[in-house]
Amino acid sequence: METKRAHHVVVVPYPSQGHYNPMLQFSKRLVSKGLKATLAITRFISRSLNHNNPPGSVQIDTISDGFDDGGAKEDYVKRFQAAGSKTLADLIIKYKNTSHPVDCIVYDAVLPWALDVAQQFGLVGAAFVTHMAAVNYIYYNAHHKLLPLPVVSSPVTIPGLPPLEIRDLPSFIYAADSYPAYLELVLAQFSNMNKADYVLVNTFYKLEEQVVDAMSKVWGCPLLTIGPTIPSLYLENRLQVDNDYGLNLFQLDSSMSIDWLNNKPPRSVIYVSFGSMADLNDKQMEELAHGFKRSNFYFLWVIRDSEESKIPRGFKEETSKSNVGLIVNWSPQLEVLADEAIGCFFTHCGWNSTIEALSLGVPVVAMPQWTDQTTDAKFVEDVWKVGVRVRVDDNGIVSREEIESCIRDVMEGERGGEMKKNAKKWKGLAIEAVSEGGTSDTNVDKFVSKWVS
Repeated sequence: METKRAHHVVVVPYPSQGHYNPMLQFSKRLVSKGLKATLAITRFISRSLNHNNPPGSVQIDTISDGFDDGGAKEDYVKRFQAAGSKTLADLIIKYKNTSHPVDCIVYDAVLPWALDVAQQFGLVGAAFVTHMAAVNYIYYNAHHKLLPLPVVSSPVTIPGLPPLEIRDLPSFIYAADSYPAYLELVLAQFSNMNKADYVLVNTFYKLEEQVVDAMSKVWGCPLLTIGPTIPSLYLENRLQVDNDYGLNLFQLDSSMSIDWLNNKPPRSVIYVSFGSMADLNDKQMEELAHGFKRSNFYFLWVIRDSEESKIPRGFKEETSKSNVGLIVNWSPQLEVLADEAIGCFFTHCGWNSTIEALSLGVPVVAMPQWTDQTTDAKFVEDVWKVGVRVRVDDNGIVSREEIESCIRDVMEGERGGEMKKNAKKWKGLAIEAVSEGGTSDTNVDKFVSKWVS
């Protein structure tokens, strides 16, 4: 009797940790549904990986972004399109005469050339949106001139979204002249997205119900919410041994953070992290340090090694000696957020961090920096009501007094209690979405049913 082959999906992320994580998690879901999944990462990234932590049953293969040996990333988008298109085609050809020829390309939506390659070979093509639906819908409106740029007045009204002030828009929109290459990148995804077979969005339906309904009416192809894409252990715990993303670009040692948290009372610690790309100035780092100290709560602060010199002299040693604070260069974020000692998450509000906090029921102090983070923070405070957003002074600085006030707002009192209650609600809905029969799980099944009957 002939064995039915597992259909093969190649997943192509934009080469950064924040894009790899959700697309790798989606790949694991496909494998659990009976498909074969290959994550196509760049050759340069492949050489940098922590190979002691393989991504389970997802296969890794490589393509080129035109910078296989690293170096200055001049004209990165154009070179990636040229080298990526050729090497993705080569990858498809390589598998053509094997027992697992490629059936589908799932590509990061900001790499629209991958859809052209998929269609060149007659394959199914699905765009994967790594950030929240609302942000992508703002970009959609900008691309189609429904939101004229530059935006000069507010509120901005878009069907399915709450009224938005200029500061609530993605920075590529409200400061378009400051980020022309990035603006081009996020708008170019719509050059052919209407030709994709599916658009997969890293959110869950009840989290963005109104905007997803509005988008579905105009998108031109099936739109499926498939998130939150975080390891199964922290959600419905259906996927075996899925307790980590499993593809890390940094050296990892989780023991210091977790050992420190183990000795702290429940809900007593502020976890502070601004992601892998934040570049705060010395003054802002000083205000953060003093704000955390003034709050009189314990704090665990993740600061990249290259940024440590910006904190006040002696601050790290002082807080460590008093056991009030711990400063580390890296921490296992999901494991930390799931720890009962954590009372709130002081974050830049990148989408991965935001949806992790929502999925684990942790209230938030939002200090967005750029890109989609400003819109994520708007929803955290005003739509989902799970946190507060800091206010910036006339010099572009968040003061120590503001930092202390926001932390106390979340950690204490009646308003903090309401945020904790809402965070618990969204945690339950996130788990429900990916559990068997939930909206996200059903949408993954819809995608898989293209091949599996």
